[in-house]
Amino acid sequence: MISRRGALAGMAAMTIASSSSQAGIIQRDSAWWQSAVGYQIYPASFADSNGDGIGDIPGIIAKLDHLADLGIGFIWLSPVYASPMVDNGYDISDYRAINPIFGTMADMDRLITEARARRIGIVMDLVVNHTSDQHPWFRAARADRGSPYRDYYIWRDQPPGKGTPADIEASFGGSAWSRDSKSGDWYFHLFAPQQPDLNWTNPALRAEVHAMMNWWLDKGVSGFRMDVIDLIGKQPENGIVADGPELHRYLREMHEATLAGRDAVTVGEAWSATPQNAPLYSAPDRHEVSMVFQFGHVTQFWDEKLGKWKPKPIDWPRLKSTFATWQGALHGTGWNSLFWGNHDLPRAVSRYGDEGKHRVASAKALATILHLMEGTPYIYQGEEIGMTNAGFTRIDQYRDVETLNFHRIQLAEGVDEAAFLAGARANSRDNARTPMQWSGAANAGFTQGTPWISVNANYPSLNVERDRADPDGVFQLYRRLIALRRDHAVIRHGDFRLLLPDHPALVAYQRRLGSETLLVIANMSRQAVNLPPSGISAIHGRDILTGRRVSMQPGGKFEPYETVAIWL
Repeated sequence: MISRRGALAGMAAMTIASSSSQAGIIQRDSAWWQSAVGYQIYPASFADSNGDGIGDIPGIIAKLDHLADLGIGFIWLSPVYASPMVDNGYDISDYRAINPIFGTMADMDRLITEARARRIGIVMDLVVNHTSDQHPWFRAARADRGSPYRDYYIWRDQPPGKGTPADIEASFGGSAWSRDSKSGDWYFHLFAPQQPDLNWTNPALRAEVHAMMNWWLDKGVSGFRMDVIDLIGKQPENGIVADGPELHRYLREMHEATLAGRDAVTVGEAWSATPQNAPLYSAPDRHEVSMVFQFGHVTQFWDEKLGKWKPKPIDWPRLKSTFATWQGALHGTGWNSLFWGNHDLPRAVSRYGDEGKHRVASAKALATILHLMEGTPYIYQGEEIGMTNAGFTRIDQYRDVETLNFHRIQLAEGVDEAAFLAGARANSRDNARTPMQWSGAANAGFTQGTPWISVNANYPSLNVERDRADPDGVFQLYRRLIALRRDHAVIRHGDFRLLLPDHPALVAYQRRLGSETLLVIANMSRQAVNLPPSGISAIHGRDILTGRRVSMQPGGKFEPYETVAIWL
């Protein structure tokens, strides 16, 4: 699958919805990615081919058949560029080179080719809010105040005064301003000090980014996932970090310079996105991005003071309301991205389901709820078998710079060590970064060496080999859901109606397009729940996930994490 018209356009032409058994609806999709499912690979933790304990590109190539059998349409590949790896590759020192720990550019070219042969696109992680401090641009900028690269970054001769708008805290803790020992000036960084922010007000910088994007698109990638793209319009002097006044102008300029005329997909990571401004990103006539990752369903369950390090219990009525709001906000005006987890978030089963007795059932329920909504679903590696959080109990088991920084900061502020570790077990980014569990062999079949981060201890019973062999396993359910999205226009384009909005455990909604209506109900509870006397009438039909006949009156019982999806 390539980004230009041609092979991918041909593929898009084949994404005509099959006629459904109920309504015979046939609809041509306006874009190939509206019927596709994305799959995120975190390269260091996916598959190691050379025994050094770090996943790599040849390891990914060796597992492409697993992904093709799953049915995905594209891979979102977390960064494999040259990097000092301060933030696990999100600190890039050369956008046109491959980090040797992951392989070579020849390996990257082969990955693009081998994936395309399986009708899978490669979507690169575009990290252009900041670079590494080892990037040649920053090295030149700090070496010479008169260098043209100086204005590629944001400098001040004095740090901002405390309490001023420009006195901004970095996302990984501490001030967003650090003093450069070589030049004596202060530079801005919203993440680690080794990740200086780029100055997007500089047209020369923007032209460099556009040229780099075109270089990758010409190599055959199918698009970009744009890391924290809502931050590029920042105005630190005004205290504006996200969603700055020039943001959308920059995105339209980027589209015109790189994406116009290409059959590519783009998804912008936008923590500041709201139902009100999201259509500005993804409305087709605005020519910005295909969709955004928004995080309302994540951040609403963080503590007001300690944030992610003290997560709140999931409130299902509130979560359902959030999903319904986003479904309504973008229906017909933009496009949703659908996800439970990624490399920055805890494992979905551990956060929203039950990682114990009901792990398989809850993993399948979560998959069903997400994949039958409107938008492009994303599977994070291991989600297709229901992988769980890391379960680490000591700080020395963690590798994530964010976790280690906040451990130091919060303990200095008096937070109890046990309390911090409880928060890290729930929400540290390393929960998603333990190695992919391929088999019950040593190190879960991930590596023949020593893994860079410990393998989850549950790998002997929870692994790809074992789950794929189970016809009622998580993997097989994901395959069915992906096929249903491809075959039924109502799943891709139907409207959304939330049912039972106040019920504390039942998630229920309808999708409708023309004469076709799909009803989805899931019990997201460890206890059996009765169908309430009002809100949903008697249920009769065949479950499209299992093929079994369903007949239930109000008062009928849903077992823990039981899920049904039937045509009405």
